[in-house]
Amino acid sequence: MEWSDGISSKFRYTKEHEWVKVEGGVATIGITDYAQGELGDVVFVELPKVGAKLETGKSFGNVESVKAVSEIYAPAAGEVTEGNSELANKPELLNSDPHAPAG
Repeated sequence: MEWSDGISSKFRYTKEHEWVKVEGGVATIGITDYAQGELGDVVFVELPKVGAKLETGKSFGNVESVKAVSEIYAPAAGEVTEGNSELANKPELLNSDPHAPAG
């Protein structure tokens, strides 16, 4: 996996425009500000259920916008222990702050 320099040293970024932040052995994953900007207004987010196994480089969810549907790829392997439940009712949160609540 190749990482690019990001806006913060707390985050690592992939070429596919996902980010990962690791704290205490737990990784939080999201999409970059660039990705949300290219997608436009986000209207739906599909995330994996708790307990799902993620494989590095494999799709694990989707972000749907008024322009397109884009897959989200796992920057690392692991098991989902929690999801951002706010995105189910407010997917537009990705547009206002794609690094929240991980920042």
